[in-house]
Amino acid sequence: MDLKHSAGGAGENSETFIATSKSTDMITPKEKEGKGVKAASGLSPPAEGYKVYARRWAVLILFVFYSSSNAMQWIQYTIINNIITRYYGISDKWVDWTSMIYMILYIPLIFPGSWFLDKVGLRITALVGIVGTCLGAWIKVFSVDPSLFYVSFIGQSIVALAQVCILSLPARLAAVWFGPDQVSSATSVGVFGNQLGVAVGFVLPPMLVPNSPDLETVGSDLQMMFYMVAGLTSILLVLMVIFFQDKPPTPPSAAQEAAQLLESSGAEQVSFMQSLKNLMTNRNFIFLLLSYGINVGVFYAISTLLNPVVLKYYPGHEVDAGRIGLSIVLAGMLGSVVSGIVLDKTHKFKETTLAVYALSMVGMWIFTFTLDTGHIAVVYLTASLLGFFMTGYLPVGFEFGAELTFPEPEGTSSGLLNASAQTFGICFTLFYSELFTTFGDIAANITMAVMLIVGTIITAITQSDLRRQNAQVPASGAGIP
Repeated sequence: MDLKHSAGGAGENSETFIATSKSTDMITPKEKEGKGVKAASGLSPPAEGYKVYARRWAVLILFVFYSSSNAMQWIQYTIINNIITRYYGISDKWVDWTSMIYMILYIPLIFPGSWFLDKVGLRITALVGIVGTCLGAWIKVFSVDPSLFYVSFIGQSIVALAQVCILSLPARLAAVWFGPDQVSSATSVGVFGNQLGVAVGFVLPPMLVPNSPDLETVGSDLQMMFYMVAGLTSILLVLMVIFFQDKPPTPPSAAQEAAQLLESSGAEQVSFMQSLKNLMTNRNFIFLLLSYGINVGVFYAISTLLNPVVLKYYPGHEVDAGRIGLSIVLAGMLGSVVSGIVLDKTHKFKETTLAVYALSMVGMWIFTFTLDTGHIAVVYLTASLLGFFMTGYLPVGFEFGAELTFPEPEGTSSGLLNASAQTFGICFTLFYSELFTTFGDIAANITMAVMLIVGTIITAITQSDLRRQNAQVPASGAGIP
């Protein structure tokens, strides 16, 4: 059953439009906003205001669980690194590659993935992603044998391919479905789905697959874990086919109306390659690409190597390693929501980005020098502080990128930011692993903290060119027609 709708359907509008909301379900442009829209795009705001629809929350929540089902498999092997190496008889480097394959496959596919999203829209892109996530999860079900690690790696690679149809969607979904007073918060919730999945990936495998001396027991536990994930993704596949919709009947904001008119205008439509050129010649966006990639790359490196780092100081605490990872991500979820609310209330994109980035750097230094206190509760606390700002930065970077690059498609700018993060993630993970093996965790963590200092400086010199906000405020000297 396909519920993807057209722009018509008055009956559908009346069913879903919330007429009684105070401020966000009926967004009426102010007089000055109307002048700005007129001046910037030649549009006249509708007399009744811009409508948003109740179903937007269902679409967003469904996306959160869909994104989670993919992200939870990213860290599925590395958080029980010592158990996987013993069961399959492989080196820990191969286990690290189950995480890095997510990053490696994303990079060459970002451009076709962004083009695909622009061409076919949210619904088809999301359905392709959930099919890949489900297929990869089921392949892993048949990899439970010490000689079949390659089967498990194939399944993991397919799931990694599917993330191309996920990571670029939060900013696009928020812009298409939500009004200007909710778009930053909606992006934060969308990114929250990825963080939720990582959190589950940290905590669930150590609980489901304890470090048993009996390999048959380990195999049975792995089988149960793989079946659970495959079953969950199958349910989500059905729900996505039935309920996930492409866009609302009418645009929720002046900026989105202008973007949709531009897309539908054959005379003015910018090609995908021209859009890429516009982005790559945008000086401020290039700075954001570098700073965003550094921050998220450090997070990827720490997450991938968290198990051996924790076990160095607290042997036998595999479950705690997973829970510390959970603490990082849960704190990051809170940070994401808080950051989104701050952006929606203040629209201080540059200031918020710089503050969160600088505090991520401070959190990294604190985490580095508290690992060896002998009290694992301290590690929980400092890791949570690090996570609040480091993973809380993710939606802030997405939204700042959308502001700097409007009216280019949000999926393209988000995709490039993710590609930067994956590139830095691969480099930092390999570098961190080598430093950890050769010099220890202090040297590895200090190096990551220095990288965050560099990222903070780059963020500081990025100018606040808020183009999307300017589409909703008056141009100088514009009059009322």
